[in-house]
Amino acid sequence: MSAFDECALFRIAWITDPHLNHVPASRWDPWCDALRSSDPTALLITGDISDGDDGWFQLDRLTTGVTCPIYFVLGNHDFYGGSVAQTRRRAVQAARESSRLVYLTDSEPIRLADDVYLVGEDGWGDGVIGDARTSPIRLQDFQQIDDLRGRTTDDRLATLRAQGDESADRLRQKLMQVPDAAVTVWVATHVPPYRESCWYEGRIADDQWAPYFVCGRVGECLDDVAARRPRMNLEVLCGHTHHRGVYRRAHNLRVYTGAADYGHPAIEGLIEPGGLKGLAGSA
Repeated sequence: MSAFDECALFRIAWITDPHLNHVPASRWDPWCDALRSSDPTALLITGDISDGDDGWFQLDRLTTGVTCPIYFVLGNHDFYGGSVAQTRRRAVQAARESSRLVYLTDSEPIRLADDVYLVGEDGWGDGVIGDARTSPIRLQDFQQIDDLRGRTTDDRLATLRAQGDESADRLRQKLMQVPDAAVTVWVATHVPPYRESCWYEGRIADDQWAPYFVCGRVGECLDDVAARRPRMNLEVLCGHTHHRGVYRRAHNLRVYTGAADYGHPAIEGLIEPGGLKGLAGSA
């Protein structure tokens, strides 16, 4: 637990899919100025920081551009050029060597206030939702990530489903660690946990796209925890699709999917004690 694990008056700037390797040098300083001007107590990045190893360089740049802690999970692009295990080890190492980086997938629940917590998990398009076996979709992930390159459809699907299972198991353990008195838990992940939260130009993902843009196992985990703990509100933040939407899954479970535009990183919303501010359709 770091010195930044509790902020009684928190104001967290949420960013998703910034793909910082696409940001021209001329936009970097204005981008950092915008972050600072929002006066956050922390930044939260829900994946796709950059492509592969460049992500560590970009995170380092951010720690010099802003002075607040940076909470993050990884997206599929962050795993490019290596294996899943290797990349996560790098993320763990980077966070443990920095006083201001917190890799949420490797972190216990973070207490933001007396009754508010933050947890995170990378997630993965795990092939559970939709029709993965007949889908013609071929992502760059299949060539850029060691675990998926050169695999048959069945082998690749088995790998994706294993990643979804592991993500759900880790997330469940964290959510069950949150005290019963918690009123709100912010859940940061990269991949939308439901088809209905996987948006593209106002439409939800069909059976062809959903296998690689929805983490079905994480969705099942969230459903179960929400049912077991009906007095605890789960507020999920995700990205991956680059298109915005809000989906109310249950009375105590809501998903915010953030938008993104290559080369133009932006603050998607501000997480404050009163809720999420700035996202279309939010409180």
